[in-house]
Amino acid sequence: MLITFFRAIILYIIVLIVMRLMGKREIGQLQPFELAISIMIADLASIPMTETGVPISSGIIPILGLLVMHLIISVINIKSLTAREFICGKPRILIYRGKIDEKALRKERFTINELQERLRGNNIINLGDVEYAILETSGEVTVIQKPEKRNTIPEDFNITPDYEGIPYDLVIDGKIMNKNLQLIGKNYAWLKKQVEKFNMQPEEALLVTIDGKGQIFCQKKE
Repeated sequence: MLITFFRAIILYIIVLIVMRLMGKREIGQLQPFELAISIMIADLASIPMTETGVPISSGIIPILGLLVMHLIISVINIKSLTAREFICGKPRILIYRGKIDEKALRKERFTINELQERLRGNNIINLGDVEYAILETSGEVTVIQKPEKRNTIPEDFNITPDYEGIPYDLVIDGKIMNKNLQLIGKNYAWLKKQVEKFNMQPEEALLVTIDGKGQIFCQKKE
């Protein structure tokens, strides 16, 4: 029982490292070859995890082999457009200039109900509001609304908003983010002074952030 426990931990760490090296994608954004490799990795890890008679190397070596294969395919995808189209496929337009392309739906084995479901997932209730709907290689549907149905933006009114930048975490769960302090050209003494305005010390804060306009958010740990 103890052996199975430690084998599970070792295989979990190996799979975690391999998945981390494969990149940062959500499950819904995986390309077909990435999804296939992920499923195979799960199967390869489960066998030596539960079968103590199977050497743990029988799971680790094939998993590392799949990682190498993934890296090779990723490089090929970057270097060759033809290979990329063959491995990952090409986006397909399901709605073109407001009209549903029935041939495209049949080729992708997409029903009208599935299309409507994907549109609702993009907050589109009326199909007549759609100018283009594109089925991406990941399986996601990208929707471009008709110009008169799109949300307005400041540019529509010739307004240029002030630059906002990105917020930085300065303290997380009482831990000082010194690297972020350096990025904004500040130090601990400055941080301490700012946090004391909220009647606490930096080490007592659950979260301290600063946005591009210099506004600070601070919340104390319970």
